[in-house]
Amino acid sequence: MSQPSQLGFQDAASPMMEELLYFHDHAMMVVILISTFVLYIIAAMTSTKLTSTLTLDSQELEMIWTFLPAVILVLLALPSLRLLYLMDEVDSPHFTIKAVGHQWYWTYEYTDHAGLTFDSYMTPPQELAPGQFRLLEVDCRLLVPTNTPMRLLVTADDVIHSWAVPTLGIKVDAVPGRLNQTILFTSRPGVYYGQCSEICGANHSFMPIVVEAVSPTSFDTQMRQWLWQVLSALQQEVMHYGTQTPTIDSGVLLKDDYLGILENHWSELEWA
Repeated sequence: MSQPSQLGFQDAASPMMEELLYFHDHAMMVVILISTFVLYIIAAMTSTKLTSTLTLDSQELEMIWTFLPAVILVLLALPSLRLLYLMDEVDSPHFTIKAVGHQWYWTYEYTDHAGLTFDSYMTPPQELAPGQFRLLEVDCRLLVPTNTPMRLLVTADDVIHSWAVPTLGIKVDAVPGRLNQTILFTSRPGVYYGQCSEICGANHSFMPIVVEAVSPTSFDTQMRQWLWQVLSALQQEVMHYGTQTPTIDSGVLLKDDYLGILENHWSELEWA
């Protein structure tokens, strides 16, 4: 989380963000050295009269000011290309999370956890608890386990959005009709805030992102509790309406094909 008057980046909470910080420091070092050298030349030329205006051609100077910038660009390009490759690599994820952008909220789906789906809206200022952040809190956070690689699929339902969490080093465009993917990995527990980073309409500033990272054990327990709540509500509906397909809104989880979930997972979770 950023602090008042903070000038630098937020503390990294993922290996990718750590690599981005290293590259930023590397690039800034090159920029500072070049700026210092240019300022020195300007100061030297303005403070001395021993400046030759008769030099019309110098192959040695031309080779130097062509070769050195090329070397500097290579030193900047190689680490940058490595980072681009790492950001696109999704190697053996444990499960997949799908984020869908809407005007102006996010929908999340745990596709490998019985398709658990929920909407995440910004918490209105009048409903904030003491200590919560205005325009950053949501009613339902995205829960993820720490030290677990996950595939994040990002798309949109209406206009272009962008799913961005600076602490995790993630910014993925959500484009209607297209699935973009990236690796989602958190190295420590915590609550990480982000926002839509693509102007998407009048309420663009009011669709924040909150990722809550917990231990894998806590994540597994919470997911089982959520699924248990949905299936319990479904069982009551099935007992009341018989074979008629129910419409259930548990307040947190929304799913259409609950009968299939009940048939496949109810016996597994009766002990929870």
